[in-house]
Amino acid sequence: MSAVLPLFPLNTVLFPGGPLRLRIFEPRYLDMISRCMRETSDFGVALITEGRETGSARTTQVGTTAHIVDFERLDDGLLGITARGERKFSIVNVTTQSDGLNLADVKYLEAEAAMEIPEELGILAELLKQAFVQVGTAYADETPHYENASWVGMRLAEILPLPMLEKQQCLEMTDAVERLRLLRERLDIREA
Repeated sequence: MSAVLPLFPLNTVLFPGGPLRLRIFEPRYLDMISRCMRETSDFGVALITEGRETGSARTTQVGTTAHIVDFERLDDGLLGITARGERKFSIVNVTTQSDGLNLADVKYLEAEAAMEIPEELGILAELLKQAFVQVGTAYADETPHYENASWVGMRLAEILPLPMLEKQQCLEMTDAVERLRLLRERLDIREA
């Protein structure tokens, strides 16, 4: 399935099910957020590979749709939004509107099937449980799925201090168990 999405290039990687908090101040993005809220539609988030968020930017080919779940007026008068990652997509083509907003023709990628965590990787689910004591408030409205290899791998990739290109590599992976193996290797956790 394909669609056209307004694209928000960011210096972050958004995963399906992951939280995203943004401060919106550029007119093109204020208009985009207003339209998304009015039409109950999503926007696309893709990691910047070249350029800046406030200028023109080149992005990775794979990103994630963001669904707005809350908004507020911040103390500094800017618009604050909270969004949740929904679906992975691949960018087919990008056009730029006169106001500088990028519109991406995207092809939605298949959602990962829920898969049990192999016993030898169970330590990663335990590690995530411990980490959620510190960062769990960002996921307060989501039920944890510590038995699901895809969910655990994506949450770990979000919260671990990995370079953005490694986070992007985790996003682009289609095998949840391979993602967990990569993360175990990055954490230098040996099999018992």
